Amino acid sequence: MKHPKSYDTTPETSKRMSRVHLKQGKAEVLLAKRLWHLGFRYRLNDKRLPGSPDIAVLRYNIAIFVDGEFWHGQNWEERKPRLKRNREYWIAKIEENISRDIRDDKALRAQDWYVIHFWEKEVLKDTDGCINAIQELVEQRIEERMDEVKEEYHE
Repeated sequence: MKHPKSYDTTPETSKRMSRVHLKQGKAEVLLAKRLWHLGFRYRLNDKRLPGSPDIAVLRYNIAIFVDGEFWHGQNWEERKPRLKRNREYWIAKIEENISRDIRDDKALRAQDWYVIHFWEKEVLKDTDGCINAIQELVEQRIEERMDEVKEEYHE
């Protein structure tokens, strides 16, 4: 996304933001550790996959994203009117993030991946619920694969 020319930052803000790099947030770490302790093996931010999922369970083709509420537009139509500073910039930025998420999900599904998104606060408040959703998806994948094997065997 190109920044609008009208969006000027102070040198201090520019310097501070230049030091911000992609890293695992608290919610992603919590979810990943819980999955690991349950025996799931995964890759973090696998750049070979569209959207570099936060957690990619390769064995079952499950891509897990832990999305920040602001950055990925939770309740966007409600939040959008409340933006006050740099309104034009933030609306374009968040809407591009939402569009990119949709594109990445479609690309992953085209490669036979299951995609699951959690909001950060959802992971922090109900980790067990998120883990249960992932486990249900794994069970579904296992059943699908068993059905495929049965079909091949009976042909």
